[in-house]
Amino acid sequence: MLKKEARLITGGLSAPNKMPGPSINLPAAACQTGQLLAQVEGTPCFGCYALKGRYRFPNVIAAMSRRLQALTNPRWVEAMITLVKDHPWFRWHDSGDIQSAKHLTDIFEVCKATPDSQHWCPTQERKHLTLLDPEVVPKNLMIRLSMSKINGGPSKAWPWTSSVSTDPKQVTCPASKQGNKCRSCRACWDHDVAHIVYPKH
Repeated sequence: MLKKEARLITGGLSAPNKMPGPSINLPAAACQTGQLLAQVEGTPCFGCYALKGRYRFPNVIAAMSRRLQALTNPRWVEAMITLVKDHPWFRWHDSGDIQSAKHLTDIFEVCKATPDSQHWCPTQERKHLTLLDPEVVPKNLMIRLSMSKINGGPSKAWPWTSSVSTDPKQVTCPASKQGNKCRSCRACWDHDVAHIVYPKH
């Protein structure tokens, strides 16, 4: 499959400035758990960055909507493989989240077919992870469960987690100290890093 066709099928990849590689984003309003948490003060989703700023530009909204609709295309997996395979680092969802068990299974298929790419998928969708044995997750995919409360500690519900803190001393993500970029850090993708703390933003 040519990349031009793959972009038409999937809606194309996104290019977050912070990341060492591309991502794919979906509307934050389509987050199943996140849209509920966005109404609750004290959660990371309250005041979500993906519901403001450049994510509100009409062209960005249109692109995210196309990507959401594309998830049901029977050639989506094949097209995503075509787009991802040349990138050593890939993030799932700089906006949005896992939509269904089928969506997660399709992500697994993309990861299995791109063994030279390292994938990271942050998620609030606990309901899908509770049905999983971590051993069935492709080895090149890091699924990191996001905590639902600011200043909350790691959960035992999943081996790899992340949280948001208002205390700079608790923050382990270095991006805020280096121009809001990952630079050489790859902790989010690293299975040896059980928990990551991000600053509230």
